[in-house]
Amino acid sequence: MKRNLKWIICIISFLIFIIFAVIVLKKEDIYLDSFIYKNVSKFMYDNLTSVIKYLTYLGSALAVISITIFALIFYKNKKYGLFMAMDLIIITLIQLVLKNIFSRGRPVDISLIEESGYSFPSGHSLTAMAFYGLIIYYIYTSKLQKSSKVLFIFLFSFLIFLIGLSRIYLGVHYFTDVIGAFTFSLPYLIIYTDIIGNKLKSS
Repeated sequence: MKRNLKWIICIISFLIFIIFAVIVLKKEDIYLDSFIYKNVSKFMYDNLTSVIKYLTYLGSALAVISITIFALIFYKNKKYGLFMAMDLIIITLIQLVLKNIFSRGRPVDISLIEESGYSFPSGHSLTAMAFYGLIIYYIYTSKLQKSSKVLFIFLFSFLIFLIGLSRIYLGVHYFTDVIGAFTFSLPYLIIYTDIIGNKLKSS
C-alpha cells in the first residue's frame, strides 16, 4: 500500500508540473503570480529580509556542495556521500535543461538580490527538494528513534518549504516557478531514492 501511494504521489505531482509547464510555455499572465508578486512587499522589513537571505543561501550550490563534501569526508559509509554527489549532478543538469526549454524571464520589480539566468523552474527550490529530500530519505531509513526521525523530517521538510518561499520573497522567482520546481523535483526524488534504496540496504 505504501509503495502504491508513493507512485500515486509521484504521478499526481508530475501532472501538476505539466499543467504549470504548459501555461508557462504559452507565456500567458498567471493571476496567482501577479497577485502574490504585487502583495509580497507588504511583508518585507529589514530584519526578516536578513533571515530570508540566509535561508535562500541554504539552497545555493555552495551550501549543498559544502554539505556533500562534508558527508564524503566524514561519513563512515561513503555510499551516502556518493549518492548525494550524484543527486546534485543529476538535478543540476536537469535544471539547466528545463530552464533553457522554458526560457522564462525573472520578475523585475522587487529583486532584493541579484540573480541571472531564467526563472522557471526555480533552481534553488528544485535543488532543495532533491537534496534535502534525499537527507530526509536517509533519516527515514536510518536506525534513529522514531521521535528523532519525526523531528528531523519535519525540520528538513520545513526548510525545503522556506527555501522555496524565500525565492518569492526576494523577488527573484514567481510563485509558479517554485511550485513547478517542487512538483518536478518530488517525482525525481521518489524515483532516485527507489533506485538507490536497495544499494544502500546492501551496504
